[in-house]
Amino acid sequence: MARATRVLTGDIWFGEGPRWRDGRLWFSDFVQRSIRSVSLAGELRTEIRVGDSAPSGLGWMPNGDLLFVAMEGRQLRRVARDGAISVHADLSGLSTWLWNDMVVDEVGRAWVGEFGFDFGGAMAARGLQGVVDDHPTARLACVQPDGAVELAAEDLHFPNGSVITTDGKILVVAETFACRLAAFDLGPGGALSNRREWAPLGGRLPDGICLDAEGAVWFANPAAPECVRVAEGGKVLEVIDTGLPCFACMLGGEDGRSLFMLTAPWTATSDAPAGRILVSEVDAAHAGRP
Repeated sequence: MARATRVLTGDIWFGEGPRWRDGRLWFSDFVQRSIRSVSLAGELRTEIRVGDSAPSGLGWMPNGDLLFVAMEGRQLRRVARDGAISVHADLSGLSTWLWNDMVVDEVGRAWVGEFGFDFGGAMAARGLQGVVDDHPTARLACVQPDGAVELAAEDLHFPNGSVITTDGKILVVAETFACRLAAFDLGPGGALSNRREWAPLGGRLPDGICLDAEGAVWFANPAAPECVRVAEGGKVLEVIDTGLPCFACMLGGEDGRSLFMLTAPWTATSDAPAGRILVSEVDAAHAGRP
């Protein structure tokens, strides 16, 4: 039987990077160039207006400062608790195009993925399938807690959502255009090693991902109206119909079992809010990071 879903809000443009924190779901709205949050009752709030750059991945430092990826700015920015915004890390030295999603660990170390090419231009010229079939690879950066930037991995096929397992030993990265989840062992100082395929996804494209307490990963599929739960090795455990293409997902809520799914049409514009956040109650609670 299909799992029940409800629309938490339909008043967003294009949501990405959802994170559950302090009783609210935080997320980036690309089109509005803002960071917003929503309560379980559907009450929306704009937390930060970025303005000069679309925000993407979100995370928090141990002292509570917010980190966010400034996509066009090619920066990781930091928001102090008094609201002051500063540049935490300059990613331009590793950039081939825009930066996107990330995950932040318990000490404030961040892994950030980039596009690797002009995705918008390639989509306009060749369409989604053409981009999947033929695209340059991209890089994953590691940003240390002090803002130092290091190359963590390269030759990735559009690194997207990432999670860190509960024991802090494994980083799982969605390689969107390889239709797979990849895994790395996490070493001292954030070094990555032993790259391997964590799960082949049979042609499905993983965008945002989150981890549950049974070790399964939920991933959003922007090429279809669905959010999919998959086990290590690739077995599909559940599929939820999201009505619109699904770009991100996150587990949260009071018991960690609320699955938030961020959806939008590919043609989202600033004319009207066409995106939605759906929520469904699932069996296994949130685990790991983010």
